[in-house]
Amino acid sequence: MPRMLDVSEDVRAEIGDEEADRLLAGENAPGSYDCTSCRTPGDSEQERTSTVLFVGEETAVLAFAHASCIPSQVVQVSEEQLKGAVRSITGEAAAPTAYSAHAYQAPHAEPVGQPAAPEPAVLGVTSGLVLIGEELHPALVVEPTGPIARPGMVGGGDDFLPLLIEQGFLPVSAVNEVPPTLHGWSVLLAMGQLHAVLQPGNPGGGQIAWWQAHQALQVTDGWRVAANKSHRVLVFAAPVGSIGQQPREDLLRDALDKAAANGRLVAAAMPLAGT
Repeated sequence: MPRMLDVSEDVRAEIGDEEADRLLAGENAPGSYDCTSCRTPGDSEQERTSTVLFVGEETAVLAFAHASCIPSQVVQVSEEQLKGAVRSITGEAAAPTAYSAHAYQAPHAEPVGQPAAPEPAVLGVTSGLVLIGEELHPALVVEPTGPIARPGMVGGGDDFLPLLIEQGFLPVSAVNEVPPTLHGWSVLLAMGQLHAVLQPGNPGGGQIAWWQAHQALQVTDGWRVAANKSHRVLVFAAPVGSIGQQPREDLLRDALDKAAANGRLVAAAMPLAGT
């Protein structure tokens, strides 16, 4: 029986027209499934269903999700992260990961530029709720572990904030209002965890990872509820040494306020992809 599947052009390009057509015809697609985003049951014979292709360095895994949760897309992940996705999809137990009040991760690769320091700098990402006005907003705070120089530049200096401003982030002098939406960017949640911050790719192409977790990050229930309510995430970024790994959200807010007052903070709002 034909399935109510959505197969994006990016997914079709990866798996090929023949396999995509077999999926749409119901030959290789399951009827019932557990949504790879919200983890609740779905039925591709009864409701719109997205095909989500997780692609690692050597392997790929095709998963299914409610179309209302996440659109059909290709998600680039590390091989280690892909193994975690397979464990989640198949129901095998994954090794537990401990986080404090916020999820924090420093990924392997630095996508914004080459670090000025001899040791490679990576981006650390902390999730937390930020109070603006009378409303709590889901936020990510990005801080590299070292200075970031422009690609091809050698020597001292830190161009992290100028690079982000050139890409559409705005300087923040006080954390008292929601920043404008940065179109073409998004924050990806899949399987109920934080996977990546995506930015526009080449003209005519899809999004690519600006930051990607080498192991999917847990977020708090409150963070996820707030993100699903607003369908957006506020992304703050500051140079190395501005924020630090704060164990509580009140301390994180204090660090953001201090960085803003010192002219060391930029921000943007991004749509939420997934749930």
